[in-house]
Amino acid sequence: MSTIKDIASKCGLSVSTVSKALNSYSDVSEATRQKVLRVAESCGYFPNSFARALKVSHTRNLGVLFSDEARSGLKQEYFAAVLDAFKTEAEKQSYDITFINHNMTVRNHPMTYLEHCRYRNFDGVCIACVDFQQPEVLELINSNIPVVTIDHIFNNHTSINSANVAGMKDLVRYIYQMGHRKIAYVHGKKSAVTEQRITSFCRTLRDLNVEVPKEYLELSAYRDLQTTKSCVMNLLRLPNPPTCILMPDDYAALGGIEAIESCGLKIPENISIAGYDGIPLSQMLRPQLTTIRQDTEKMGREAARMLIEQIEDPLTTIMENITVKGELIEGKSVANITGK
Repeated sequence: MSTIKDIASKCGLSVSTVSKALNSYSDVSEATRQKVLRVAESCGYFPNSFARALKVSHTRNLGVLFSDEARSGLKQEYFAAVLDAFKTEAEKQSYDITFINHNMTVRNHPMTYLEHCRYRNFDGVCIACVDFQQPEVLELINSNIPVVTIDHIFNNHTSINSANVAGMKDLVRYIYQMGHRKIAYVHGKKSAVTEQRITSFCRTLRDLNVEVPKEYLELSAYRDLQTTKSCVMNLLRLPNPPTCILMPDDYAALGGIEAIESCGLKIPENISIAGYDGIPLSQMLRPQLTTIRQDTEKMGREAARMLIEQIEDPLTTIMENITVKGELIEGKSVANITGK
């Protein structure tokens, strides 16, 4: 692989000038910079990540690391809304955003997330909806690049979190007030968010002196219609079925609705359901879905604001874990059975 000295030799320039051209210094002409870039590309030059770290000015470009298990990308309504608000706030402060591509390569050299960030010279990175324990993610978290995470907390790093514990508590208490005592939960796969919601679900019902049989907790996945449908079928077949079923999220609730209707049951006359997230689709359903609407606009805005603060004023920025409260949408999918 070529070095910066090789490029300097081929360009007939000093190593210093080539370095300045590669790092977009203002005292290098555009013609010289373009010449250096052409030669660097033809040589298959891949800048050392540590050298790229020694940048001298902001690029005003933020990286976004986003990937979900279901590979739904920005069709994932919750995170799409969060990232749209992040983008809007970043642009207000004259920053651009670029998505970090796990498949990024230079001359057949695959890059890690951190190497991609160095290569693009990102000033900072927003991380959402990934496996936060993945080694490549931890490498990025532990680097010197400013980072903000969505819905996951690391020590000494800023995070923006939905109030999952409070949201689930509000939802369960509402269902309880509607007279339900046999409440089941079809939850997503293991994550910080899932653990918070399950714990809050069980604790809230315990405080209300309501038993949660083990068979009332079904493992599905977020945005997974077929698995959620199967889980709801399992609950409906129980000798003592629940009167209300909580779904992993509003989109997955469509799978649960299909299962209920295939059994000839009606919502909420025969069985009640509730979702989570508050995506627009939830209020277009009939009956309108009872759910928790998360404040995605505030979450995205705060993520951008806190990340840019780290970049522009690092010495006075305090790393914080910011929790954003959601709102209970009562809908019409939970029947009032207090008179039964």
